[in-house]
Amino acid sequence: MYFGSIETLEQTKRQYPPAIARALQYLKDNQEQFLTMDAGVYPIEGQHMFAQVVNLETKRKEDTLPEVHRKYIDVQFSVEGNERIGFAADTGRNAVDEDLTAEKDIIFYKQAENEMELLMQPGQFAVFFPEDVHRPGCQDGDGAALRKVIVKVSTAIL
Repeated sequence: MYFGSIETLEQTKRQYPPAIARALQYLKDNQEQFLTMDAGVYPIEGQHMFAQVVNLETKRKEDTLPEVHRKYIDVQFSVEGNERIGFAADTGRNAVDEDLTAEKDIIFYKQAENEMELLMQPGQFAVFFPEDVHRPGCQDGDGAALRKVIVKVSTAIL
């Protein structure tokens, strides 16, 4: 997992694999447009990399499930609003709640062993690899409106 600010991308992007650096550059180049873009899916590099612009209401942590993806890396970018994201290494010992790998490239767990939390604020990003469990969309205090962009990067192009 990586965590950082789009403001310091020029100083840090050389540390990332090229596909992740391209996804982060896309976020930096379009951060102003994300405020007015319609929610939806936007191609970047065909099925290898695409952006999902989403609006949601944050929920209580206990009302969300931790998740993992096997085929795509999540590059989550906060546009408006704050959220807490739980994260942990996928130990292989988390009980599966629902496995939708074939249909949607997502496995939901009942809990996440050794889970910690990030506070995501506008301009910050977090990169979650297939071995990273994450629980996005959690409240920071009360529920709030949230706009974020998730760039999906295929593991095939790493």
